[in-house]
Amino acid sequence: MKSSEIRRRFIDFFEKRGHKIIKSASLISSDEKGVTNPTLFNTAGMQPLIPYLLGKPHPLGKRLADVQKCLRTIDIDDVGDETHATFFEMLGNWSLGDYFKKEAIEWSYEFLTSKEEGLGLDPSRLYVTVFEGDENAPRDDEAAKIWLDIFKANRVEGERVFFMSAETNWWEAGDSGPCGPDTEMYFDVKGFFNSKGISKQEFIEADSKNEVVEVWNDVFMQYEKRNGQITGKLEKPSVDTGAGLERLAMTLQGVDNIYDTDLFGTIMKTLENCTNFNLKSARIVADHLRASVFLISDGIIPFNTGRGYVLRRLIRRATLFSNKLGISDLSHTSLVDTVFDIYKDVYEEFNDDLKRSAIKEEISKEINNFKMTLDMGVRKFQHLIKSGIENISGQDAFMLFSSYGLPIDVTVDIAKERGLSVDKKGYEAEFKKHQETSRSGAEKKFKGGLADTSEKSLKYHTATHLLHQALIDVLGDEVRQKGSNITPERLRFDFTFGRKLTEDEKNEVESIVNEKISENLTVDKVVMPIDEAKKTGAKHFFGEKYGDSVSVYFIGEKLENAYSKEFCGGPHVNSTGDLGNFKITKEESVAQGIRRIKAILE
Repeated sequence: MKSSEIRRRFIDFFEKRGHKIIKSASLISSDEKGVTNPTLFNTAGMQPLIPYLLGKPHPLGKRLADVQKCLRTIDIDDVGDETHATFFEMLGNWSLGDYFKKEAIEWSYEFLTSKEEGLGLDPSRLYVTVFEGDENAPRDDEAAKIWLDIFKANRVEGERVFFMSAETNWWEAGDSGPCGPDTEMYFDVKGFFNSKGISKQEFIEADSKNEVVEVWNDVFMQYEKRNGQITGKLEKPSVDTGAGLERLAMTLQGVDNIYDTDLFGTIMKTLENCTNFNLKSARIVADHLRASVFLISDGIIPFNTGRGYVLRRLIRRATLFSNKLGISDLSHTSLVDTVFDIYKDVYEEFNDDLKRSAIKEEISKEINNFKMTLDMGVRKFQHLIKSGIENISGQDAFMLFSSYGLPIDVTVDIAKERGLSVDKKGYEAEFKKHQETSRSGAEKKFKGGLADTSEKSLKYHTATHLLHQALIDVLGDEVRQKGSNITPERLRFDFTFGRKLTEDEKNEVESIVNEKISENLTVDKVVMPIDEAKKTGAKHFFGEKYGDSVSVYFIGEKLENAYSKEFCGGPHVNSTGDLGNFKITKEESVAQGIRRIKAILE
């Protein structure tokens, strides 16, 4: 059964049973600072519905169903095996204080086994678990009895209902939020066991070997948890049921891993033609590219912190592992278009040519920026290995980051491939030491003349780069920066020019800077060898002594055609749209042939 058919049958099944179908929420969690553990992304189907599970009325009623986009990176190191993925879709139906255990379990069984309306699974190959009870809540005998009655009514013989601990059969959103016992449904994928049932020990062993696979989960939200403690029962208990589409597709398509399903099949077929094909590397590339497409579609762009860093890490890992496959330029492959084609009938935005182009451009830009960083970092990494080291010290890991721009997670990935470990605690200590040094000497550190690294100073720093280029645009190439001073209140910029600026010239400079601000151009950085950096045309102080590698900050989509690019220690804002309105307050002479501009952001 194709994944599209699984989706359709699920929606039709629950719509016929009085459920309103709701659209998937964005991957971006709306509960980042809410009642549950703060998360950057929606990591489960129920997460966008937490306020309603806690009692808030939903505008569409008490019965809902959806297919929710989710993203989890906690298992990123396991991606590449049979079942783990960062992006996935959860099928879910919800009762918000309406039906409870009996209807939820009966409908789950019916959807899983019905050949006419559901998935048509053989009921004699189903096994279920229920909560065995602990100090927080009693054993869920009610759920167990419902299951036993269902199996008896359908003449399904043998032992197949097992009481399990809270480790597997208790669900909670985090330290705070709704929680309760659950019942999980497993399917004997390859028919290893006869229809007579199996013992609990046989089931546990089969689960550990992936001979039975979880295909559905019903969570009974009966309790509320706050700050790690159960505070009591919910006034209106709810039901949260769900199943991962990828695992259902794997089960119904008769394959033993999610990457052989139709959700990944065409991507994997393309990767199989690679020169140095490796199954795990191909799976990582397929997963990370798919996740990146959905993140960018939901408005995330690569950055050094928060959600943007998760996206940056995914794209960079995909690039790293594509190199192992022999792909010289991942951005020039058809893989992103393949992702669009797989999902275009489900997510209408993937039919929009402009949207598709923007997503591809964002991925391409990040890949190209990372390639320069990666090439230098890997060369230095290999030099370290040749020197005879057995493991990467924290000092070396930080050197790879600070001098070559190689992120710690990439260093860990490369080291792991070579059987080496990385002293991450040592790296964190070096990073902290660097931060303390930076804070104590901020004015000396930043060539841009920052007195501090406050948010306002960062804005003025970026505005100074725009001003520098705008002056060249208006006055010509004789303009050279001679110095700058930046505070949270204003910027001061000194430059070479032989006369006073006219009012028209000042107005034109202002206009250009504000135009670039309104274009909301991205601000990014790449670390590269000094000779390569000079070839890009990046502005720098002539006669200044730089190291073997330098940071180049550029404003625009790509380094090669960026509006502004300069050797710079940073830091800067994420995009020019953060700056506000730029206004020149004064233009004066400070020495023969040197002018000074003072400006503010309003």
